[in-house]
Amino acid sequence: MPINPDHRVSVIIPTYNAGPDFKQLLGRLHNQSRPPQEIIVIDSSSTDGTAETARLAGARVIPIAKANFDHGGTRNAAAQQAAGDTLLFMTQDACPEDAYLIENLLEALYADENTACAYARQLARADADMLERMARESNYPPVSRRKERKDLPELGIKTFFCSNVCAAYRKSVFYELGQFDAPVLFNEDLFFAARCVLNGYAVRYAAEARVIHSHHYTIMQQFRRYFDNGVSMRDNEWVYPYAAVGKAGSNLVRQQLRAVIRSRRWLWIPRLAADAAAKFIGFQLGKRYRKLPPGLCVRFSMHRGIWAKLRSASPERESATGIMK
Repeated sequence: MPINPDHRVSVIIPTYNAGPDFKQLLGRLHNQSRPPQEIIVIDSSSTDGTAETARLAGARVIPIAKANFDHGGTRNAAAQQAAGDTLLFMTQDACPEDAYLIENLLEALYADENTACAYARQLARADADMLERMARESNYPPVSRRKERKDLPELGIKTFFCSNVCAAYRKSVFYELGQFDAPVLFNEDLFFAARCVLNGYAVRYAAEARVIHSHHYTIMQQFRRYFDNGVSMRDNEWVYPYAAVGKAGSNLVRQQLRAVIRSRRWLWIPRLAADAAAKFIGFQLGKRYRKLPPGLCVRFSMHRGIWAKLRSASPERESATGIMK
């Protein structure tokens, strides 16, 4: 289906000390075959010149206090100032692989009237280790897929998978379904995609739209990341019934172990075991965070500054299930 040339894209990038590679990201966005109408950088008081780099590249900068950041609320605040009918959320450490990222995302997003969001394939950086590379390949295969409610028996919670590392949303649906949860530690993209699917919309994985993105997490960083994952899942228990289908995490570990054995990289086995254990323990503790001392939860978290916002939020704040048809 030809893309409507009138679609206007607002790219939204939350930043904090984005580093020297940020300039390349902004440059590649400007050089897209379908350039965005605007780039909005919402910056959490960076001290490395990130905001000035963005301004020099023609981006609109929204400054916020570092203490005011959270994954959902910060993105919502930027979206409220966006002029486009398409919201393209990216992270500061992702970079378009070629000049057709936005064009391919738009093709996926507007392929039919029922698609609410489309997310890009993530390719590991050249310096990514074997385990990280396999994780990207597992979560972001080379074949595109349209996911909707009828896929839940097969895919379970993976039906809801979507990544704001690079994901485009129809602005109209974004507001219809209540924006991202806020405040939130983790998974704001997954929870919104879940609302889309449960309300009859589709989510598309666009393998043709590619970004370079991967991490070099330590074992402790993996623990903290998965602790936050567990906390966010506990605070959204309506997702739990869909989490029982499939064993994506354990399947990935088995694939990684087989690859280590095939390549005879025996010294990677302790690293793989520690990595898997950190993720499992972190996630299980996160799901049980309400039984832990508050100070310990903050120490375990990768996003310690968000906990103050979580505590100050009303216990009766509307959950993600509040926008259901």
